[in-house]
Amino acid sequence: MPPRPIARLRALCLALPDAHEVEAWGEPTFRVRNRIFAMYADAGNHHGAGRPAVWCAAAHVTQDLLLRSDPDRYFAPPYVGPKGWVGVHLDARPDWSAVADLVRDAYRRVAPKRLLATLDDR
Repeated sequence: MPPRPIARLRALCLALPDAHEVEAWGEPTFRVRNRIFAMYADAGNHHGAGRPAVWCAAAHVTQDLLLRSDPDRYFAPPYVGPKGWVGVHLDARPDWSAVADLVRDAYRRVAPKRLLATLDDR
């Protein structure tokens, strides 16, 4: 049985410097210095709307490019979509390499500069 999407997502997020998990709104959120960079949306929760997903902090241009390139996989999540965040559906064989890139980019958007330097040293 393949690992649940939250297990893979958790491993990606918590591998980043000083990243930690906090439950908020009934879902796991991933933070650095208490700033959210990613949030899991379970399929059974209204945030997931029937499909497991991750919401990542992103620039509006990134969101626009991803939504245009693959609207079946990427979406503008409720609440934070207008701020540029991008959602990625984690069912139907997600591209975990692309998810990892989005998570790292989201982390870079919110992490303090000193932590970014440690990330670049890795």
